[in-house]
Amino acid sequence: MIAISPRPVRRNWVSISFASTLYLYPVLDLLLAEVPTAWKAELRLGLQEALVNAAKHGNNLDPTKTVSVRFAFMSNEFLWVISDEGSGFNAPCQCHLPPSTCDSHTNHSPLPHVEQECGRGLFILYQIFDRVEWNAKGTELTLSKELSSSSRLPYVR
Repeated sequence: MIAISPRPVRRNWVSISFASTLYLYPVLDLLLAEVPTAWKAELRLGLQEALVNAAKHGNNLDPTKTVSVRFAFMSNEFLWVISDEGSGFNAPCQCHLPPSTCDSHTNHSPLPHVEQECGRGLFILYQIFDRVEWNAKGTELTLSKELSSSSRLPYVR
């Protein structure tokens, strides 16, 4: 079951939550409803990776735990904030950079040294989205994509 909140007045954020599952087709359709057609396939891939990570690795596919997503579309920027109820994880700052080159906006790990392991899913996130940030606990991921005339063309069409 998917729960959808009404659209609040400020910032046009919408919230949805669903039990941990890998059946994400209807969720992805909701999250991509206002995305331009040229970008849907690429952003679907990225969001699917993020949602699978939250349900599978965060919540261990426990159907009593939920994945929550807040999302907003503002002019040319699309934002998604994905939360799980897991114990968290130590996110890498980027999939190809040593920790010393990371800035505080992309590495919120409470540990002084973040393991630089990057699987396929994390690599995809860093390639698709303009901003990839975790909260300090590693249970909330913010993804941002800016679509402007100066943006690159979609990788996937």
